[in-house]
Amino acid sequence: MSILSVSQLNRYVAFLLKEDTHLRSVLLRGEIANFTRNFRSGHCYFSLRDEEASVKAVMFRFNADRIKFQPENGMHVIVQGTVTLYERDGSFQINVTDMQPDGVGAQALALQQRREKLAKLGFFAPERKRKLPEMPEKIGIVTSRSGAALQDMLQILRRRYPIGSVCIYPALVQGDAAPQSIAAALQAAGQDGCDVILMGRGGGSNEDLSAFQSEEVAYAVFRSPVPVISAVGHETDHCIADEVADLRAPTPSAAAELAVPDIHELYQQLAKLRSRLSAAAADLLREKEFALQNAQHRLERQSLRERLTVQESALHTQTHKLQEAISSLLQKKIQQWTLTAEKLEAVSPVAILRRGYALVYRKDSLVRNADTVRTGDLLSIRLAEGTITAEVRDIRPNETGASS
Repeated sequence: MSILSVSQLNRYVAFLLKEDTHLRSVLLRGEIANFTRNFRSGHCYFSLRDEEASVKAVMFRFNADRIKFQPENGMHVIVQGTVTLYERDGSFQINVTDMQPDGVGAQALALQQRREKLAKLGFFAPERKRKLPEMPEKIGIVTSRSGAALQDMLQILRRRYPIGSVCIYPALVQGDAAPQSIAAALQAAGQDGCDVILMGRGGGSNEDLSAFQSEEVAYAVFRSPVPVISAVGHETDHCIADEVADLRAPTPSAAAELAVPDIHELYQQLAKLRSRLSAAAADLLREKEFALQNAQHRLERQSLRERLTVQESALHTQTHKLQEAISSLLQKKIQQWTLTAEKLEAVSPVAILRRGYALVYRKDSLVRNADTVRTGDLLSIRLAEGTITAEVRDIRPNETGASS
């Protein structure tokens, strides 16, 4: 009998395990214990155990990066791997190539873990939700440029709030690149001076909406400097982005309605306020006139003519002051409401057009820069009265050389 070295023994046993076809791909059910992941290499080391035994396990980074959830101690899993022997230590172990939760889908578990993580960080806290601006000047829309959701939102915004400026920040809303695209669009809208941001897309499967379940989008919504309205899918669809956003809308159309007031209602409110002011001024005048009449009656009952004369003089003075005060107050209020009406009329696109300006559109997009059109393009020019269609014959830059 020959004498073996320790390394020879371990190498032989490792060879036997490797050649055993029954051990090349085994499925094991067990509970994770002593789980660690090396910070530098990304490899995972842990044990699988049941009521009576345990076995060491290793999952190298290539395989660990492919699983959709974060393994944790105490989690019951089913793993697939190869039985091996770590020759240096003589340790019997299983080299894990795949891992699935035992009884829970990997995607569902990953979503649950992500939701719990963000909840601990305060992403869903009600106290951090911001109030929407009552009359936003600039509204940002983060969605797919080709989606029906964009057209629905634009139509409602134009109808309800034509005095607002709408800026579109196109983004991919599904696929592997969607989370990064949405996050970048949200960041651009926040840095571009928007007062409120509408983010969303139309309905779809859970896979189609998965970008709005990502940490990347959740962090972008959380870090937005302005309020975000999330409108992902239909009313029954719920995602992490909805919970992080300052307000969730059941549909993209509903998001547009929640973001801005109705200009017709604003005009009605202005008319009601003007009517209330006039009524209040009339009531005040009647009240003072009644008080004046009472004072006159009291003076008439005085027996001494001199006292009556003095009181009449004082009354005349107070009457004059009162009339001046009422006239001044009424004039001031009328000026205030007139100024408000003029400001509202001044920002109306129709008023701007009446002053000789025009709005130039290329297709459905407003032209702000000569660099965005080409020779031969057909442009629609909206005037105060009527629309002109023109063809671009020549494009000239600003005299200073800077783009407009």
